[in-house]
Amino acid sequence: MEKEKKGEVKYLILKPLGYPLKASYHEYPVVDNPKVFDRYAKDQWKGEFVSKGKMLFDYRLFPDFAFEVKSCEPESGYIGENTIIVVENYSRDIVTEIVKDVKLDDVVGQEEAKRKARIILEYLKNPEKFGKWAPKNVLFYGPPGTGKTMMAKALANEAKVPFLSVKSTRLIGEHVGEGARKIHELYERAKQIAPCIVFLDEFDSIALDRSYQDLRGDVSEIVNALLTELDGIERREGICTIAATNRIEFLDPSIRSRFEEEIEFTLPGIEERREIFERNLRDFPLKVEVNLDEVAKATEGLSGRDLVEKVIKSSLHRAIIEGREVVTTKDMLDAISKLKKPVKQPPKQMFL
Repeated sequence: MEKEKKGEVKYLILKPLGYPLKASYHEYPVVDNPKVFDRYAKDQWKGEFVSKGKMLFDYRLFPDFAFEVKSCEPESGYIGENTIIVVENYSRDIVTEIVKDVKLDDVVGQEEAKRKARIILEYLKNPEKFGKWAPKNVLFYGPPGTGKTMMAKALANEAKVPFLSVKSTRLIGEHVGEGARKIHELYERAKQIAPCIVFLDEFDSIALDRSYQDLRGDVSEIVNALLTELDGIERREGICTIAATNRIEFLDPSIRSRFEEEIEFTLPGIEERREIFERNLRDFPLKVEVNLDEVAKATEGLSGRDLVEKVIKSSLHRAIIEGREVVTTKDMLDAISKLKKPVKQPPKQMFL
């Protein structure tokens, strides 16, 4: 891409809104060819000043159809010849974001994962430097709630590139060929806005070892489409695929072999758990009287998400319900106790 002019928006992500008035004859436009739409959009909106929340109206093929600016990089500017324009699909299976609110320093711990992931950052900043040695496909694995998604978003933010994400379960369609089409659509969009990160969450749902696939339906068409894209038949500079899974041991070997790097995420240690509590309690809405050493020690085996969602948030809600202005150590220890309480097994006669 040519160097963008001062004040020109580099990326523009649009959300389809619809028509101001609903009528039975209205046809809703669907972007079939991103390159053609990019040209069509610039012919209409070149020179238009945009920022988050602004609406743009089509006045040619679909008069009065509205698009809302979901995000742009930088946060405001003019649509120019070099602006890359992306439209979200109606199904929302594929989400395109310009991430601005998370950095690598926000990921507590995971120092080895951060060290390994920096190669992705360098690649996205300078794809031409790597040539055929690019880190095209990287696998994040480890227990749920350990920061895999957060790390991927942080890399996109610090590299200042778009973040395309999809939950792999959404790729499994009701009709033959639908899943493969979504895979190819995902990478067509990635090629349009590269350099970028393609993030496949819940990856084991489509990459399960084939010996298990009869348990969840045939997804061979999705697997074949994915293998084609991961292999990169045509050279694609600046696209890094990051897949995330909690169950790496169940992945199909043929798919797992396509990933040049596997990066492990681990449960936080006691010092990391204490830091997670400290960071999340800095702007807490209630007064905090908590012995963090005691609480951190009691939360062994819990993930960062568990600490935030099931300990801190539960303690806050309990205090609010009881009309208190203070969250105490007891509140958090009680939340931890409930969280670690073993699940009761149903009576044996239920299985007879």
